Amino acid sequence: MALSIGLSVVILCAVLVLKLSISKIQYSYKYKFPNVVPGWPLIGNTLDVPYPAGMFTRQLSKKYGEMKLVYLNSSRTVTDLLEKRSAIYSSRPFRPMLNEIMSGGHRMVFMGYTDQWRNQRRIMHSILNSRQAETKFVPFQNLEAKQLVYEMLTEPENFHKASQRYSNSVILSVIFGRRARKNDELLEFIMGYTSVLGDYQFNPLKSPADVFTWLDKLPRPLQWWRPFGEKFFHTHVEMFQEEYNMLLDKMAKGTAKPCFAVDIIQGAAKKEFEIDETEKIYVWSTLIEAGSDTSRVAILQMIAGAACYPEWSKKARALLDEVCGANAEHLPTLGDRSKLPYITAVTKETLRWRPFLQSGVPHVLTQDDEYEGYKFPAGTEFSWNAYSIALDENEYENPTEFDPERFMNKNLDKWGQGHWSFGAGRRLCPGINVGALNVWLAVACILYCFDIEEDPNYPIDTFNTLWEDPTKAPFKVKITPRSKAHIELMEREGAIALAEDY
Repeated sequence: MALSIGLSVVILCAVLVLKLSISKIQYSYKYKFPNVVPGWPLIGNTLDVPYPAGMFTRQLSKKYGEMKLVYLNSSRTVTDLLEKRSAIYSSRPFRPMLNEIMSGGHRMVFMGYTDQWRNQRRIMHSILNSRQAETKFVPFQNLEAKQLVYEMLTEPENFHKASQRYSNSVILSVIFGRRARKNDELLEFIMGYTSVLGDYQFNPLKSPADVFTWLDKLPRPLQWWRPFGEKFFHTHVEMFQEEYNMLLDKMAKGTAKPCFAVDIIQGAAKKEFEIDETEKIYVWSTLIEAGSDTSRVAILQMIAGAACYPEWSKKARALLDEVCGANAEHLPTLGDRSKLPYITAVTKETLRWRPFLQSGVPHVLTQDDEYEGYKFPAGTEFSWNAYSIALDENEYENPTEFDPERFMNKNLDKWGQGHWSFGAGRRLCPGINVGALNVWLAVACILYCFDIEEDPNYPIDTFNTLWEDPTKAPFKVKITPRSKAHIELMEREGAIALAEDY
């Protein structure tokens, strides 16, 4: 009897192995993939990727070519697939822990290509379109730029903190109509939980259910990861609910500033769109998460670019002097943008030079597709190698250099053209106009007010710098005011900004 049971188990296992082998052979005949990067079973080479990963993925692209499984290493392939075929290349991987539990299914960046995602994007686009970005939010941005240069004047060694406060305060003003406060509880909370989200997004050991998605089908009591995710979700909602309640109180008193959240609340009340209370919170928090850190990193990279390649910054200052006065007559504002196309080129080169998003968030194919002899099944994940594209000689002339002239062309005013920092296809960042203008204004004001030099004792490693860490300066640099007149201008404008509270 025991022998019979044992023989049955052996036969069953043999049948399963045979079935899996046949399925694998059939799969390999039906589909054809690009070069496969060697890795561990099931999790691939995720654990081998260093942080920051930009130069690591650049070396992979040199070794494995224009596409690897399935990593797009050229603008051509990104355009062909993620842009031109965006109708079927715009979903996201199923992440039961990261999206369904930790985000309650509401965080747009992790959502599949669903009606809910389309509704959120439509809402964001209707409020953050270029017309709104050019009018409603400009006073917030101009005010924060005054404090940015004042803080860099008084504490030049803390230029990274000034950049962070500027970026955070602008996005808080745009979303909630209030400025960032010293030791701002909400911002400290956001900085804490975004690092946790990053861990769960990129570390398979943190989130096994997102790697082995079949674990999601286990009975809830056996899902050992779920309690942490549920607590994370509820804490997030509670924290933003406090901000929501404060805004509702301001609206009732008639003291709320025009902002994105007010537009959402009023639009929902008028039935202009459908969105529940929790989803409102996630729409707001998603924009804050995306807007604050990316602007901060871009500003730091521009400073590094000015220090390492000073010739372009001298040209920029000369052009700024023509518009704003060589004797520090007034700070640049967004109203000066049409007269300063070179600063727009500087901003786009900042976004290209060392992409703050070193690797694109994966897009998922929703139906089988063929491309240049390859056959991809539905569910295949596609991402783009942002660092490799930015540093590719086939994409740009002298790609490692900071050269704004490359963007002085007919596409100058198209913020998403010529680089991939704002995403691709239908996943293009809906806040692109606000985000780009934030960087433009910071670039203009910093270059107008300061001379920026590399410290010969501390050369800047622009390839491997950890830009993302907000707690310390990513490099050392000499930042000095251009003249006494510029000092006086920054002190006057800084006093105005420091006195403004809302």
